[in-house]
Amino acid sequence: MSKIAIIGATGRAGSQLLEEALRRGHSVTAIARDASSLAGRAGIVAKNLDVNDAQAYADAVAGHDVVISATHFSTVSAATTIEPVKQAGVPRLLVVGGAGSLFVAPGVRVIDTPDFPAEYKTEASAGAVFLDELKKEKSLNWTFLSPSALFIEGPRTGVFRLGLDSLLVDTNGHSSISFADFAIAMIDEIEQPAHSRQRFTVGY
Repeated sequence: MSKIAIIGATGRAGSQLLEEALRRGHSVTAIARDASSLAGRAGIVAKNLDVNDAQAYADAVAGHDVVISATHFSTVSAATTIEPVKQAGVPRLLVVGGAGSLFVAPGVRVIDTPDFPAEYKTEASAGAVFLDELKKEKSLNWTFLSPSALFIEGPRTGVFRLGLDSLLVDTNGHSSISFADFAIAMIDEIEQPAHSRQRFTVGY
Protein backbone atom coordinates (compact mmCIF):
# COMPACT_ATOMS: atom_id res chain seq x y z
CA MET A 1 0.00 0.00 0.00
CA SER A 2 1.25 3.45 -0.90
CA LYS A 3 0.49 6.77 0.72
CA ILE A 4 -0.70 8.95 -2.16
CA ALA A 5 -1.41 12.69 -2.21
CA ILE A 6 -3.70 13.78 -5.04
CA ILE A 7 -3.65 17.49 -5.90
CA GLY A 8 -6.92 18.44 -7.58
CA ALA A 9 -8.76 15.47 -6.09
CA THR A 10 -12.22 16.93 -6.69
CA GLY A 11 -11.77 17.40 -10.45
CA ARG A 12 -12.93 14.99 -13.14
CA ALA A 13 -9.58 13.23 -13.47
CA GLY A 14 -8.62 13.65 -9.83
CA SER A 15 -11.84 12.16 -8.51
CA GLN A 16 -11.39 9.02 -10.62
CA LEU A 17 -7.77 8.72 -9.50
CA LEU A 18 -9.03 8.96 -5.94
CA GLU A 19 -11.58 6.19 -6.47
CA GLU A 20 -9.08 3.91 -8.19
CA ALA A 21 -6.48 4.38 -5.45
CA LEU A 22 -9.04 3.62 -2.76
CA ARG A 23 -10.32 0.59 -4.68
CA ARG A 24 -6.82 -0.86 -4.50
CA GLY A 25 -6.35 -0.18 -0.81
CA HIS A 26 -4.00 2.79 -0.96
CA SER A 27 -4.06 5.57 1.62
CA VAL A 28 -5.09 8.86 0.01
CA THR A 29 -4.72 12.50 0.98
CA ALA A 30 -7.23 14.38 -1.16
CA ILE A 31 -6.08 17.94 -1.72
CA ALA A 32 -8.10 20.69 -3.39
CA ARG A 33 -8.97 24.33 -2.93
CA ASP A 34 -12.14 23.03 -1.28
CA ALA A 35 -11.93 19.35 -0.33
CA SER A 36 -14.76 19.48 2.21
CA SER A 37 -16.97 17.23 0.08
CA LEU A 38 -14.48 14.39 0.67
CA ALA A 39 -14.12 14.79 4.43
CA GLY A 40 -15.19 11.82 6.51
CA ARG A 41 -14.74 9.16 3.84
CA ALA A 42 -12.86 6.05 4.92
CA GLY A 43 -9.28 5.93 3.72
CA ILE A 44 -9.16 9.66 2.89
CA VAL A 45 -7.57 12.63 4.59
CA ALA A 46 -9.09 15.74 3.00
CA LYS A 47 -7.05 18.96 2.96
CA ASN A 48 -7.89 22.40 1.62
CA LEU A 49 -4.96 24.01 -0.17
CA ASP A 50 -4.03 26.95 -2.36
CA VAL A 51 -1.37 25.28 -4.51
CA ASN A 52 0.36 28.60 -5.05
CA ASP A 53 1.30 28.61 -1.35
CA ALA A 54 4.55 26.67 -1.68
CA GLN A 55 5.11 26.06 2.04
CA ALA A 56 1.54 24.88 2.60
CA TYR A 57 1.88 22.62 -0.43
CA ALA A 58 5.11 21.09 0.90
CA ASP A 59 3.59 20.62 4.34
CA ALA A 60 0.50 18.93 2.89
CA VAL A 61 2.42 16.34 0.87
CA ALA A 62 5.24 15.62 3.32
CA GLY A 63 5.44 11.97 4.34
CA HIS A 64 3.76 10.62 1.21
CA ASP A 65 5.22 8.06 -1.19
CA VAL A 66 3.94 9.81 -4.28
CA VAL A 67 2.15 12.99 -5.33
CA ILE A 68 -0.27 13.00 -8.26
CA SER A 69 -0.89 16.45 -9.73
CA ALA A 70 -4.24 16.76 -11.51
CA THR A 71 -4.38 20.54 -11.87
CA HIS A 72 -4.80 22.85 -14.85
CA PHE A 73 -1.50 23.80 -16.48
CA SER A 74 -2.73 27.29 -17.31
CA THR A 75 -3.05 28.07 -13.59
CA VAL A 76 -0.31 25.94 -11.99
CA SER A 77 3.24 26.01 -13.37
CA ALA A 78 5.81 23.25 -13.32
CA ALA A 79 7.90 25.04 -10.69
CA THR A 80 4.83 25.54 -8.49
CA THR A 81 4.33 21.78 -8.57
CA ILE A 82 7.88 20.44 -8.57
CA GLU A 83 9.58 22.54 -5.91
CA PRO A 84 7.21 21.83 -2.99
CA VAL A 85 7.29 18.11 -3.77
CA LYS A 86 11.09 18.16 -3.67
CA GLN A 87 11.11 20.32 -0.53
CA ALA A 88 8.83 17.80 1.18
CA GLY A 89 11.15 14.94 0.25
CA VAL A 90 8.47 13.01 -1.67
CA PRO A 91 10.34 10.71 -4.07
CA ARG A 92 7.79 10.50 -6.90
CA LEU A 93 5.61 12.93 -8.83
CA LEU A 94 3.01 11.75 -11.34
CA VAL A 95 1.28 14.34 -13.51
CA VAL A 96 -2.05 14.17 -15.32
CA GLY A 97 -0.84 15.45 -18.67
CA GLY A 98 -2.48 16.67 -21.83
CA ALA A 99 -2.75 15.31 -25.34
CA GLY A 100 -1.63 18.49 -27.08
CA SER A 101 2.07 17.69 -26.83
CA LEU A 102 1.69 14.20 -28.32
CA PHE A 103 2.93 13.69 -31.87
CA VAL A 104 0.77 12.84 -34.87
CA ALA A 105 3.72 12.83 -37.30
CA PRO A 106 7.46 13.42 -36.97
CA GLY A 107 7.88 16.89 -35.51
CA VAL A 108 4.12 17.61 -35.57
CA ARG A 109 2.27 17.73 -32.28
CA VAL A 110 -1.49 17.57 -31.82
CA ILE A 111 -1.46 21.23 -30.82
CA ASP A 112 0.24 22.12 -34.12
CA THR A 113 -2.49 20.62 -36.33
CA PRO A 114 -4.81 23.01 -38.20
CA ASP A 115 -7.98 21.68 -36.59
CA PHE A 116 -6.81 21.97 -32.99
CA PRO A 117 -9.57 23.87 -31.11
CA ALA A 118 -8.55 27.43 -30.32
CA GLU A 119 -10.31 27.34 -26.94
CA TYR A 120 -7.96 24.59 -25.71
CA LYS A 121 -4.73 26.07 -27.00
CA THR A 122 -3.76 28.03 -23.89
CA GLU A 123 -4.09 24.99 -21.62
CA ALA A 124 -2.41 22.65 -24.13
CA SER A 125 0.50 25.03 -24.68
CA ALA A 126 1.02 25.35 -20.93
CA GLY A 127 0.98 21.56 -20.67
CA ALA A 128 3.71 21.27 -23.29
CA VAL A 129 5.83 23.80 -21.37
CA PHE A 130 5.21 21.86 -18.15
CA LEU A 131 6.48 18.66 -19.78
CA ASP A 132 9.56 20.45 -21.11
CA GLU A 133 10.32 21.68 -17.59
CA LEU A 134 9.90 18.19 -16.15
CA LYS A 135 12.43 16.86 -18.65
CA LYS A 136 15.04 19.20 -17.14
CA GLU A 137 14.44 17.81 -13.66
CA LYS A 138 17.32 15.60 -12.53
CA SER A 139 16.60 14.68 -8.91
CA LEU A 140 12.86 14.02 -8.79
CA ASN A 141 11.44 10.77 -10.15
CA TRP A 142 8.60 12.07 -12.34
CA THR A 143 6.10 10.60 -14.79
CA PHE A 144 3.75 12.51 -17.12
CA LEU A 145 0.73 10.55 -18.38
CA SER A 146 -1.00 12.06 -21.42
CA PRO A 147 -4.58 11.05 -22.17
CA SER A 148 -5.85 10.58 -25.69
CA ALA A 149 -7.35 13.47 -27.67
CA LEU A 150 -10.78 13.00 -26.10
CA PHE A 151 -10.58 12.73 -22.32
CA ILE A 152 -14.13 11.84 -21.39
CA GLU A 153 -16.63 10.45 -18.92
CA GLY A 154 -17.10 6.75 -19.58
CA PRO A 155 -16.96 3.26 -18.13
CA ARG A 156 -14.08 1.64 -16.30
CA THR A 157 -13.23 -1.15 -18.77
CA GLY A 158 -9.60 -1.93 -17.97
CA VAL A 159 -9.05 -2.48 -21.69
CA PHE A 160 -6.74 0.07 -23.30
CA ARG A 161 -3.35 0.51 -24.94
CA LEU A 162 -0.24 2.33 -23.75
CA GLY A 163 2.13 4.34 -25.90
CA LEU A 164 4.91 6.88 -25.44
CA ASP A 165 5.03 10.17 -27.34
CA SER A 166 2.63 9.51 -30.23
CA LEU A 167 -1.14 9.99 -30.15
CA LEU A 168 -2.99 6.68 -29.98
CA VAL A 169 -5.90 6.23 -32.39
CA ASP A 170 -8.21 3.26 -32.92
CA THR A 171 -9.03 1.54 -36.21
CA ASN A 172 -11.70 4.18 -36.92
CA GLY A 173 -9.26 7.03 -36.40
CA HIS A 174 -10.72 7.99 -33.01
CA SER A 175 -8.52 8.91 -30.04
CA SER A 176 -10.14 8.70 -26.63
CA ILE A 177 -9.87 7.44 -23.06
CA SER A 178 -12.26 7.61 -20.12
CA PHE A 179 -11.24 9.25 -16.86
CA ALA A 180 -11.80 5.89 -15.14
CA ASP A 181 -9.51 3.92 -17.46
CA PHE A 182 -6.91 6.69 -17.36
CA ALA A 183 -6.95 6.30 -13.58
CA ILE A 184 -6.24 2.58 -13.91
CA ALA A 185 -3.15 3.32 -16.01
CA MET A 186 -1.95 5.95 -13.53
CA ILE A 187 -2.34 3.79 -10.44
CA ASP A 188 -0.75 0.88 -12.32
CA GLU A 189 2.27 3.13 -12.80
CA ILE A 190 2.44 3.73 -9.05
CA GLU A 191 2.26 0.04 -8.26
CA GLN A 192 4.54 -1.16 -11.07
CA PRO A 193 6.74 1.75 -12.22
CA ALA A 194 7.63 1.48 -15.90
CA HIS A 195 7.97 5.10 -17.05
CA SER A 196 10.34 6.85 -14.67
CA ARG A 197 11.36 10.32 -15.91
CA GLN A 198 9.26 9.71 -18.99
CA ARG A 199 6.00 10.67 -20.64
CA PHE A 200 3.61 7.98 -21.74
CA THR A 201 0.06 7.89 -23.03
CA VAL A 202 -3.07 5.76 -22.77
CA GLY A 203 -5.94 5.24 -25.20
CA TYR A 204 -8.32 2.76 -26.74
